[in-house]
Amino acid sequence: MSDTESERDSRRKRGIYLLPNLFTTGTLFAGFYSIIAATQGRFVVAGVAIFVAMLTDMLDGRVARMTHTESDFGIQYDSLADLVSFGLASGFLAYVYSLESLAYYSNVAGKLGWLAAFFYTAAAALRLARFNITRGGATEKKIFLGLPSPAAAGLLVGFIWASADFGIDGSTLVIPVLALTIAAGALMVSNVRYASFKDLDFGERVPFRYILIMLIVFVAIVIDPARILFLGFLIYALSGPVQALRRNRRRKKSA
Repeated sequence: MSDTESERDSRRKRGIYLLPNLFTTGTLFAGFYSIIAATQGRFVVAGVAIFVAMLTDMLDGRVARMTHTESDFGIQYDSLADLVSFGLASGFLAYVYSLESLAYYSNVAGKLGWLAAFFYTAAAALRLARFNITRGGATEKKIFLGLPSPAAAGLLVGFIWASADFGIDGSTLVIPVLALTIAAGALMVSNVRYASFKDLDFGERVPFRYILIMLIVFVAIVIDPARILFLGFLIYALSGPVQALRRNRRRKKSA
């Protein structure tokens, strides 16, 4: 092989795949836009932007696998985009919508507000870092250790979106927002197991009732997306601790 050909191969290896990284850029853009909307007091728009980020985050991995364009660059870029959207932007939204009102009570309470938002953001960073080093392992194929950062954002931002959509002032919800912020952060860095749904085969045959259930869920989301999506992420977030309690009970009975 000539020097020119080897140089071309080297450049090709150093290049990046365009299509999946466009979706990842969409995730990053949606998270950044959510921050802009939050600073302007448009909390519903900010919440919707985070859910758009979830959609593009789901698509970039699927597109990469379908087109065989997975790369180390894409993995790292995806994690950075997730940190912005599901960590920083989501924590910032919780703070601007509700937690900053704690400063009206005392300086200590005000510090608690932004520290809770920071804890959530740092937990998302730690969750993503742990996921990167365990990616592809046997554990992460069927289950997630800790609540995935998009699901944590769905839990926290879904509540804010639903509340803002009702026109509720965030200062009146400071206790539940504070509790959700801390709980979502703690679940991300916990060892609680969550179903990954990676073993689902969408190409296999399923009973007809499954299609009917999917249709009902789709209609419900279209009618009231904020409340239905929040409810779905709440059920998923609770499923991990509930299953952990069941496993502990079974071990105690068998001991």
